[in-house]
Amino acid sequence: MIDKIELSGSNYKVSESFHKYVTKRIGKLDRFLPRGNKKDVIAKVVVTEIDRAHGNKYEISASMEIPGGKVISAKDECSNVFAGIDILEAKLKGQIRRYKLEATPHLSKKGLKNLFIKRG
Repeated sequence: MIDKIELSGSNYKVSESFHKYVTKRIGKLDRFLPRGNKKDVIAKVVVTEIDRAHGNKYEISASMEIPGGKVISAKDECSNVFAGIDILEAKLKGQIRRYKLEATPHLSKKGLKNLFIKRG
C-alpha cells in the first residue's frame, strides 16, 4: 500500500467515504512498481468541482512521485468522482507499467536464444 496519499479538494468537500475509496484504489498501485521504488512513493490527488450549465462536473488529477525524480500523472474530467478515480487508476497503471519496462533491465532476444542453445 502507498502510505503517503495526499487528497485535497478545490470547491469540493472531501467526504470520508471518498477518502477511503481513493486510499483503496490508488494505494494498491504500488504492486506494479519496481521493488526498490515501493517505499517512498508519494501520491497526490486533487478534485476540482466545475460548475457547468448542464450540470456539475469534476476534474480529477493525480500524480505519483517516484524516487529518482520520476513523476507519473493523469487527469480526467467526469460527472462522478468515484468513476473518475477508477479511470485515473487505469491510466496510472498503464504509465507505471511503461515506467517499469524502462527502469528494469531485461534480456535481449539474442540473450534468450543463447540460453537455450545446446552446447557441447
